[in-house]
Amino acid sequence: MKLSHVFEQFPTLESEQLLLKKIEVSNLNEVFGIYSNDQVFEYCGIIPKHNKDTVKNMIGHFERDFTKGVRVKWGIFLKNNPYILLGIIEVMDFNQKVDMVTIGYFLAEPYWGKGIAAQAIQLVVKYLFETAEVNRIQAEVMPFNERSKRVLLKNGFTKEGTLRQAHVWSGKGLVDLEIYSILAEEYFASIGKQRVSNRM
Repeated sequence: MKLSHVFEQFPTLESEQLLLKKIEVSNLNEVFGIYSNDQVFEYCGIIPKHNKDTVKNMIGHFERDFTKGVRVKWGIFLKNNPYILLGIIEVMDFNQKVDMVTIGYFLAEPYWGKGIAAQAIQLVVKYLFETAEVNRIQAEVMPFNERSKRVLLKNGFTKEGTLRQAHVWSGKGLVDLEIYSILAEEYFASIGKQRVSNRM
């Protein structure tokens, strides 16, 4: 895993439709709209935030976490309108021993069901495998979160199983989590490319 590729400069990712870039204080209203919506975090280990100043401080924490090299949190924008935040996708838990990371994502409610999460995941997966040379990407999903599971399966992830009451999530207590993952070899096989790795 090449963490220097990830944390040397904030990575901006783009496809024909989406732009994934750093979240700025100028996005405060949209970030607050996401974090203050209880429905967004129904199946997520995050407690909704109903104070705008708290959310403003959180945006500073996004920058702090990136500077510390522990988390990358992208804002999801439309490429032809890069000022309206649609959602957030993040990479965390960088495990260099096995070249593994965990991803998480959530969208503002008006953009549910439009294929945006699936496209954002596709962009991040491509970046992590082809540029950061990650070997395994995983996601933890609550069993009732059918929408999230569908977008992972659409992007080539495999359900590995369920960890029963193995995690404490904020506001949820003890929860079951289903684990989904995709490996570099599966990704490169799916796009018909040979994986190039310097890992010994």
